[in-house]
Amino acid sequence: MQNFEMELVNSFNKFFEEKKIKAIAYRRKQAKFADQFCDVLVDSGHSEFYLAIENKSVNLNSTKKLYFSQHFHCNERDQLERITDFLEKSGRKGFLALEIREGRGKLKRAFLIDWEVIWEKYQNGEKGLDLTQIKKLKGIKELKRQSKYYLMG
Repeated sequence: MQNFEMELVNSFNKFFEEKKIKAIAYRRKQAKFADQFCDVLVDSGHSEFYLAIENKSVNLNSTKKLYFSQHFHCNERDQLERITDFLEKSGRKGFLALEIREGRGKLKRAFLIDWEVIWEKYQNGEKGLDLTQIKKLKGIKELKRQSKYYLMG
């Protein structure tokens, strides 16, 4: 998972540098007893790049769904609710970055999913996202890979 987070951070920063956009992506250091609202934050004066991104990585061989109850922390306040609250209070645009692994020798795929899609499904009582139908969702972008970077543009 941390590899995926760093790959995403590095990919965003490479994109910003190439396009000469004043923005920076970074991971906040995790502490055992401190809340981390999202895995990757992007700061920028450009509202389109003021982002909060939660990362999830799943193996398609062991699950066909990204389950809200299994893949998101559920403690005193559900992770989905905490992220949504953080997005509303901070004014950031939210995304779920989803990495799908299919085993050794197979390419990993990654998607950026608008957080509103995730929140709507959760609010509607759905159990999760069907990974085999992921490309059919609205508000989703598949991240193509080039070398060790995902293409953000």
